[in-house]
Amino acid sequence: MRGQISAHAVCTAIREDIVSGALAPGSRLVEEFLAARYGVSRVPVREALRTLQSEGFVTTRRHAGSCVAEPTDQEAADLLDVQALLEPLGAARAAARRGPAHLKVLRGLVRLGRERARHGHAAELRQLDGWFHETLGRAADSPGLAALLTQLRRKIEWMYAVELPLRAAESWDEHGAVLDAVARGDAERARALMAAHIERGRPVHRLRRPAAAPVREVKQPVNTARARP
Repeated sequence: MRGQISAHAVCTAIREDIVSGALAPGSRLVEEFLAARYGVSRVPVREALRTLQSEGFVTTRRHAGSCVAEPTDQEAADLLDVQALLEPLGAARAAARRGPAHLKVLRGLVRLGRERARHGHAAELRQLDGWFHETLGRAADSPGLAALLTQLRRKIEWMYAVELPLRAAESWDEHGAVLDAVARGDAERARALMAAHIERGRPVHRLRRPAAAPVREVKQPVNTARARP
C-alpha cells in the first residue's frame, strides 16, 4: 500500500537513480511522478527530496521546483580533494579503533579483490572496492565520519566514471598494505598509505557528461523495498 514505505527507503531509491543516471542532471523531480515511480504517497517523496537537497544531489529552482543538481567541474574536482583529506583520516582512525570483526571482513575483501583482479572481473571489483572503503569507514568507530565518507563516495560515483581495471591488481595490493597497517594499529602508516592510494587513483577518474532529460511519469513503479540502506 502507498505510504507504508519509509522516507529513508525512498531517499535511497531516488539517490541510486540519480547516481546511476536514471534521473539525469537537470531533470525535474515532480512529487506526483516520483510517488508513482516508487509506489508511495507524496509525503515520503517530499521528505526524501529535502534530505537529498541537504546532501547536494537535489536543488530547487525558481518556477521549476526540485531538480537533480548539475554540479560544475570545479565542484566535482573539489570532491576528489575532500576525499584525499577524509579517506586517510578514516584509515588512521580505523587503525586506532578497529575491532576483530572489522579486520575479518577487511581481510576477506582483500582476498576476494586480489582474486577477482587476477581474473579481470571488473563489475565485481567495483563492488568490492566500495565494500572495502565502506567497512574501513565503519572501523573508524565514528558514525559522523563514516556517513560523510559514504556520501562522498556516492557523489564521486555519480560525477565520475572510474576505470578500475587499468590498475586493479595494484589497487588491491594497496588495499592490502592499508589493512596491514590498520591491523597493526599503526595509524600514521595507515594514513600515509591511504593518502598515496587515493592520489594514485585520481587519474582513473573520468568526469561524466550525461545529457539532462526531464522526468516523465513512469508507468511501472520501482520496488523501493529492494533499495540499499
